[in-house]
Amino acid sequence: MGNESSYPEQMCSHFDHDEIRRLGKSFKKLDVDHSGSLSVEEITSLPELQNNPLVRRVIDVFDTDGNGEVDFEEFIRGASQLSVRGDQEQKLRFAFSIYDMDRDGYISNGELFQVLKMMVGDNIRDWQLQQLVDRTIITLDKDGDGKISLEEFSAVVRDLLKTSSNCLSA
Repeated sequence: MGNESSYPEQMCSHFDHDEIRRLGKSFKKLDVDHSGSLSVEEITSLPELQNNPLVRRVIDVFDTDGNGEVDFEEFIRGASQLSVRGDQEQKLRFAFSIYDMDRDGYISNGELFQVLKMMVGDNIRDWQLQQLVDRTIITLDKDGDGKISLEEFSAVVRDLLKTSSNCLSA
C-alpha cells in the first residue's frame, strides 16, 4: 500500500492526517493478502456490505484505473466523495457514476435498467422494470437525446432534495 502520509493532501481534501491514518489502518485490515489493493472479495467480506446489491458498482466507481481492485489512493478518493464533508456536487457526480456504467457521461436506457435490476432483483418482472426505465428516461431527458446527462440527473436530485427539505421543515 505504501505510506499513506506520502500521498498528496489534495488527493483526499476532506480528510485530515489522522483520518487518513485511521483509514490506512482499516485498509490494511481489509487487505488480507497484503497486495496493496482490495479485491472485490476482500471488500465484500465486510458483513455490512455482503447484502448490498450495489457494492460491486461502488467498487467499480472507486476503481478509477479499471484493474478490478481498489488501491489505497482510489479508496481514499472514493471515501472522500462519500464523507459528510464532501460537497453536494461530488456526491451528485458519484451517484451519477453508479448508473453511468460505461463512463461516457450519460445514463442510457440499458444502464438504468441494469442498475435498477441489481437493486430490485427478481422482485419485479423485467417487462415492468423496462416500462419504469422507459418512463424515467422520457421524464428526465430534457434535451430529447434518449439518455440522461449529469446535468439532467443533478437537476432532478436537487429538486428532490429541496422538496424533502421543505417537507421536513414544515
